[in-house]
Amino acid sequence: MTIGELGEFRLIARITARLGQGPGVELGPGDDAAIVRVPGGRVVATTDLLIEGRHFRRDWSPPYDIGRKAAAQNIADVVAMGARPTALLLGFGAPAGTELDWVDALCDGLRDECAQVGASVAGGDVVRGESVLLAVTALGVLDGPALTRSGARPGDVVAVAGRLGYAAAGLELLSRGLREPADLVDAHRRPRPPYATALRARDLGATAMLDVSDGLVQDLGHIADSAGVRIEIDGSAVPVPPVPDGLRLALTGGDDHAFAATFPPRTALPGEWRTIGRVVEGPAEVVVDGRTYGPGGWDHFRLP
Repeated sequence: MTIGELGEFRLIARITARLGQGPGVELGPGDDAAIVRVPGGRVVATTDLLIEGRHFRRDWSPPYDIGRKAAAQNIADVVAMGARPTALLLGFGAPAGTELDWVDALCDGLRDECAQVGASVAGGDVVRGESVLLAVTALGVLDGPALTRSGARPGDVVAVAGRLGYAAAGLELLSRGLREPADLVDAHRRPRPPYATALRARDLGATAMLDVSDGLVQDLGHIADSAGVRIEIDGSAVPVPPVPDGLRLALTGGDDHAFAATFPPRTALPGEWRTIGRVVEGPAEVVVDGRTYGPGGWDHFRLP
């Protein structure tokens, strides 16, 4: 069997099953980020890869936006745990002929995205490669209970903050050689996660939270699996991009890095959060308007 036949998430489960965790690890693989115990506190850690031609194209996105995107998708994972981002580490691979101006703009993007949450790029490594590769590790500090995926309970409401489907709509436009509407194309080039809103979720009583990177249905499925609950989504309540098939893109498109969270019933949510469904007892699954919706999102190894 190959990894393409196995699929992304079964591959992750296979790898992590072979890797034991020492006593310093409070929460290992399976959530938006790991939690590691350190003297005097706990550190949240996560990592992502961005590969040229797979996650971005240099003819579609300027280097500044690529830097913002690389930082955003990692910072969002830290914030989704209820943690305060502190630092990024960057592994950077590129051909020797890469222009220095391109690298400068990439670094400016990383720096400016970090500045939104008071974090810094604290170190890393560089290597020569056949194409551009970014390996970003993000670190954060937990000042209170973590918001893990397993915290959702029957009776909770499901809410989202941020845009859904915009990045996927932009990708479809770029794939057809289009550059308009600009707001959709820009959404693919550079996500805009609502960090401040998500960082206040724990104070509002959130029971679980994650960032939407692979599609709303698929990502909420991780909460359903971890918590052993059924999540029911009202399609008419889901915010959608202004395109004819907006609901499909909002439900299955990733890369916007919106946040989805569960809250106790009757929680008074501020306007940045939009209630789209509820958590109930039942099999671990996500349904939209009473039906299974699929395929639900992105899988790096899904075969055509």
